[in-house]
Amino acid sequence: MRKSGESVPLSDLKAQYRALQAELDEAVREVVESCRFIGGPAVEGFAREYAAYCGVQHAIPCANGTEAVRLALVGVLGPGDGSGEVITVSHTFAATAEAIVAAGYRPVLVDVDPHTFLMDLRAVEAARTSNTVAVVPVHLYGHMVDVEQLRDWADRYRIAVIEDAAQAHGARMNGMGPGQRSHAAAFSFFPGKNLGAWGDAGAVVTDDGPTARRISQLVDHGRGDKYSHARIGCNARMDALQAAVLRVKLPHLDRWNSARRQVARWYEELLGEVGGCVTPALMPGAQHVYHQYVIQVEHRDEVQQALNAQGIATGIHYPIPVHEQPAFAYLGIRPDDLPITHGLCRHILSLPVFPELTQAQVERVSTALSEALGVTTGAGAR
Repeated sequence: MRKSGESVPLSDLKAQYRALQAELDEAVREVVESCRFIGGPAVEGFAREYAAYCGVQHAIPCANGTEAVRLALVGVLGPGDGSGEVITVSHTFAATAEAIVAAGYRPVLVDVDPHTFLMDLRAVEAARTSNTVAVVPVHLYGHMVDVEQLRDWADRYRIAVIEDAAQAHGARMNGMGPGQRSHAAAFSFFPGKNLGAWGDAGAVVTDDGPTARRISQLVDHGRGDKYSHARIGCNARMDALQAAVLRVKLPHLDRWNSARRQVARWYEELLGEVGGCVTPALMPGAQHVYHQYVIQVEHRDEVQQALNAQGIATGIHYPIPVHEQPAFAYLGIRPDDLPITHGLCRHILSLPVFPELTQAQVERVSTALSEALGVTTGAGAR
């Protein structure tokens, strides 16, 4: 247990490594000794195990989460020519929209629900046109969109549903996880994710065999076999060292997610009645995995500075919405066209959350936050 005055990190990958050091070191050693660095048993084994974990027929490992979204789009829809529209949210990491553009489609950005921060399904309906070919819900912070409801809507218009599940490893909505109801779901295994590699890595999961075969070819230069190329592909393979690390970590994922939910409960108990602090909402039927624990506060930047002065790390996910990024100015969306998203970026604050976080640390964060809010919302607040 840390002393009350010690710093509290936003995440602690060193603690995770120490707990699994022997297993992880042995898994890496086996890959090094085998010299099977591309493909091989580690990658094949992880593909089988992750598909089983997700409750789907197929998992295709790939290089990173951005490529996973792009590959899922191209695997389901084929490469775009710039005319097809794909609806997604602006309140996400830019990679979601970046992947849509890279796949050959035009992103159509919609607003989010002010309580859950998730895609507003009414906004999706309003944004649909004759050019809409897909919708990409983002399971932000580990909280799933209701994909079953979205799929029922999308099927009426023959629109594909491709999930950005980069932050939703192990999440559920009404008992169903990413990839079980959609055409495909894309995951990131960036080191800080709930299931993280030791570098960049990702995967696409799907229940559709033809889609899985196309994506498997796309990942590896479009190959049908070693020197036969069935389609134009790319080099987006996951390396064996990352797969080996992920295989060690995967059996611990549910326990880690359970620990994150306990951290969220502690925060809710301590912050639920604190004035000036809005804690995360939870939709009925959702099993949140709290990749991030995101609150809303007034005077966010001042509160963050006060916490930093107390040695408490925080984050902002994300300070600039996609529609306000210079790279996406060509879409012609004004900041106030998406008012909820525009407002959230000034109030959201991510608090420390990771499986090894102790109750004492949560209490320290909560006390410091309460004190900071008392100062910033008092007479001296600007």
